[in-house]
Amino acid sequence: MQFIYNISVWAYAMGIRLAALFNGKARLWVHGRKAIFSKIADAIPKDEKLIWFHCASLGEFEQGRPVIEAFRQQFKDHKILLTFFSPSGYEVRKNYKKADYVFYLPLDTPKNAKQFIALTNPRMAVFVKYEFWFNYLNELSRNKIPLLMISVIFRPSQHFFKPWGGWFRKQLQKVTFFFVQNEISIKLLNSAKVFHAEVSGDTRFDRVMELPSEEIKLPVFETFAKGETLLIAGSTWPADEDILKDLLLQSKHKFKMVLAPHIVSKEHIQQLLDKFKKWQPLLFSKIKNNNPAKSRLLIIDSIGLLSHLYRFGNIAYIGGGFGVGIHNVLEAATYGLPVIFGPNYQRFQEAVELSQAGGGFPISNSKECLEAFNLLMNDETLLQQTSNIARNYVIENAGATSLVLEKAKEYL
Repeated sequence: MQFIYNISVWAYAMGIRLAALFNGKARLWVHGRKAIFSKIADAIPKDEKLIWFHCASLGEFEQGRPVIEAFRQQFKDHKILLTFFSPSGYEVRKNYKKADYVFYLPLDTPKNAKQFIALTNPRMAVFVKYEFWFNYLNELSRNKIPLLMISVIFRPSQHFFKPWGGWFRKQLQKVTFFFVQNEISIKLLNSAKVFHAEVSGDTRFDRVMELPSEEIKLPVFETFAKGETLLIAGSTWPADEDILKDLLLQSKHKFKMVLAPHIVSKEHIQQLLDKFKKWQPLLFSKIKNNNPAKSRLLIIDSIGLLSHLYRFGNIAYIGGGFGVGIHNVLEAATYGLPVIFGPNYQRFQEAVELSQAGGGFPISNSKECLEAFNLLMNDETLLQQTSNIARNYVIENAGATSLVLEKAKEYL
């Protein structure tokens, strides 16, 4: 099975290199790893006391961020090494000031894993959520370097728990400790004879709890809203944008919308301008040349703002639910916004629980979106109640970071 796994990693790399001929993200993936070991060797002094954090992408980084910052405060004699698998994480956070070194993770081959660990020699590794790179796991274990995995969710459908998954289950033993999000994950691990685990919840709650207190000045959004109800639509895809267009067409309520699409390419932004031209859309990048109060729709044509925009809103629409899965509902909930989202949300525990509590509103089509929106707009008391439910849900589930920190003290 080890051989098959290594072949699959190699095949994936070949596929990415082929894709890089015509795909910009794949090109970044390939180019970012060129001469990666020379870059690491030049940047990191020998015998540096490192704690290594690894995240797949930007979402996992936000999940691990409160832990990184807590470690930096607690273990001040250690430096932070941060790696990413995906360009969407690395390219956005390569200048993250709370990490001392930020790199792409070299491909998970036996040779690369051995060379990476030899160069960096971390005192501890912390992997976020789904990052199971088995050659790195093996090398960390072989060198007796403790590995914590945080905010993990396990499901029966994963290969670890299939009848043929014996090799994968064996790899789980190489992890020093698991911090998982729910009891189901604990039961699945126990069924695989893995008992070094604890339910800690999701460290993202600790991250989003910090957002409302972060100082940020964006007066343009207050001018844009001008006292009207504001719907913040975050991380939307084309299917979501069709739903939102129908909402603007069909709703009789007076409101404004901020639209932050997941794709911010020039082509897609132009498509949005065409799709929503009836409502005189403005681009955030051009706002200085226009009066935002005159438009009903503001399109965010850049990244990095969304988590702060929810503070100006009253209701949130979270995109991705008509595709592979919804994006982050917690960033909206922490500001007390009830959230509307598409049907593919069952794999996201926070969305399921928020819906059950009454702060989330799953929809399957434009008609249901209109109904959910009107329900909230027609009843100010209900809007306030759902707002409180969303905010309290975040508050009640915070605290995972402190559990991780206490466990780390046993090894550092």
